Amino acid sequence: MKFERPSKTLTATASSSSQDARLLVRETLRISANLASSPPPSVVAPPESRSLEATSFGLVEDQFVDASLRLICYEEVDGRRFKYLAHTNGKKFNKGSNSIRSVSLQSRKAPADELISFIRSYVVPEGFPDSVSPSYVPYMTWRALKHFFGGAMGVFTTQALLHSVGVSKSQAMPGAVAINWIIKDGSGRIGKMLFSRQGKKFDYDLKQLRLSGDLLMELGAGVELATAAAPHLFLPLACAANVAKNVAAVTSTSTRTPIYKAFARGENIGDVTAKGECVGNVADLFGTGLSIIIAKRNPSLFTTFALLSCGYLYSSYREVKSVVLHTLNRARFTVAVESFLKTGCVPNLQEGNMMETVFNFPWCKDRPIVLGSRFKDAFQDAKSFYDVEPVFEKERYVVAYNPAKGNIYAVLKDEAKSDDILKAAFHAHVLLHIIRSSKHSQIINENTNTSGDHSSLLPTPSDLQGHVAESYSMVSALYGPFKTKAKEQGWVMSDSLLNPGRARICQQVK
Repeated sequence: MKFERPSKTLTATASSSSQDARLLVRETLRISANLASSPPPSVVAPPESRSLEATSFGLVEDQFVDASLRLICYEEVDGRRFKYLAHTNGKKFNKGSNSIRSVSLQSRKAPADELISFIRSYVVPEGFPDSVSPSYVPYMTWRALKHFFGGAMGVFTTQALLHSVGVSKSQAMPGAVAINWIIKDGSGRIGKMLFSRQGKKFDYDLKQLRLSGDLLMELGAGVELATAAAPHLFLPLACAANVAKNVAAVTSTSTRTPIYKAFARGENIGDVTAKGECVGNVADLFGTGLSIIIAKRNPSLFTTFALLSCGYLYSSYREVKSVVLHTLNRARFTVAVESFLKTGCVPNLQEGNMMETVFNFPWCKDRPIVLGSRFKDAFQDAKSFYDVEPVFEKERYVVAYNPAKGNIYAVLKDEAKSDDILKAAFHAHVLLHIIRSSKHSQIINENTNTSGDHSSLLPTPSDLQGHVAESYSMVSALYGPFKTKAKEQGWVMSDSLLNPGRARICQQVK
């Protein structure tokens, strides 16, 4: 009996030890399973890698696509997204124009969608439907029907005119269709449609477009005159002349209202427009009468045309130069900024409009400053981007100079607002001013050197970094005073008048 109690104690102890062992094994297996399913511990990146990631707009995904490619940034253009990859050699970026690769993140649109986008670019304003009032659609619908019936009636009126001058009825219909469709409705109106894609340029570059339209009008008249010297080429020459004249008509019609609006004081734009058209019609009638009197004396056709063309073009030039607009488009913005940087003063409305260059046609691509450019145009390699990006860490844009193209590029970030775009344009002009001043000083120094080697005139990467840093300091100090003085002179600034590109740098894929 004395030994029963110790026996029970040993049995209970053994049972307890067995349960503890099973619990220990079960806990060990659970911990092992958790460790196996958890992600591996993160490895601290070297300082150089962390700095590159910090300058990539806070991108959280892996910067390395493969061993030789590094993600730089994302870009959005008209709803399409791209990512830019840089070729690397170890920890260094490759140099050269081919060191950056652009990859589209979206599949190509279906042919039907591309066709619809193409048609929309011709028949509706940019930003439609938000850019117009709700009454725009019914108005344009009925207007299109009106022109449809008018074009159909034109065939029969032309038939009647041809029949009245002796063309037989059996020949009048084919002749009317050929003349009306091929020469006027066909070539001319197709030219109108194609030129209508200029879109917003009719609003902010209206002086340049107005002068361009007048030049095209004279070109069309000259081509018409050439049909007398080459009658066998009548049809192609008449088509070309009609295209030029119809494009000029689109330009004249589209720029007329903004010009009259600049003259109107109050709500009298309709009256100003009516009186302006009346003056033009009266002058046209007097010109027609004078030409009839001159024609009776049988003067030299080409000499008379040349003299009248000189008068027409000179009058057109003086016409657009006499218009005083209150808005700062690219040309007048350039005049205002350059004058401010040189003299510290912004020209008044009259001076600024007179100093504006009207021969800088809107479709020309040869401009020293590109606002809202693509990333691949602004930077020739990844290093050139990372050299200047830290300067603009707190800004919503990046301004850079591409030596290969000789242009200043202002790349906008996706959060850029109206004032940021204006500031980017001002910054681009400041950087251009600094680079030109530096080149001018180097040219003076080179003239004292008899070696004749001007290769040193190209800015080095370190010079460019210094110029960008200097421009940033100048913009921080001068942008506010520039806006104040421009407002005091009566100028109205808007980012849309500067026609920025649609490309934007994105922080991450949405």
